[in-house]
Amino acid sequence: MPGQTYSFQPCRRIKAAESRQRGIDVQQFHGLPNHPATSFLPGSHEEQRHAGADVVVGELAPEIVVILAGTNDIAENTGPTSIETIMGNIKSMAEIARSNQIKIIISSVLPAIDFPWSPGLDPSGKIMSLNQLIEGYCTGNGFVFLNYYSSMVDEKGGLKVPEFTSSDDLVHPNERGYKVMELSLIHI
Repeated sequence: MPGQTYSFQPCRRIKAAESRQRGIDVQQFHGLPNHPATSFLPGSHEEQRHAGADVVVGELAPEIVVILAGTNDIAENTGPTSIETIMGNIKSMAEIARSNQIKIIISSVLPAIDFPWSPGLDPSGKIMSLNQLIEGYCTGNGFVFLNYYSSMVDEKGGLKVPEFTSSDDLVHPNERGYKVMELSLIHI
């Protein structure tokens, strides 16, 4: 974000991630004792993360960036945001990484049937549309598409309860959900 100062430790991977990806145990795959393999771009919405991406990428020079983005915008946490705008911000973050010769992995948005803090938005269709755009963009640009969605979605378009989230949350993965995500990321 403009005017904000960030300090980071050396890392190999950066995740532009929402709270839903932060539960992944990065200690399982970093391979460097006493040095984090992963850092998170600051901000909880794509515009905020995009604004910090230049600073982070320039300061850390990671090998890989993993982007999981879109849910907070679909939840309208800072007001309505179009799928096209969300995708544009994801593309901008990826282009910053590409211009710095960093390997790009873009994750699918995790399923959500509703947002308890912002009910009634019917996010499942928007998430499916955004995931299709992300996958097409990755395919067209030679980026890795990390598809968490397919293995975690239920028949209604939500995150599977109780397998991967609780019935009072519906959005954030539980321990088993994070394990699925972690294992997917480890094997890239």
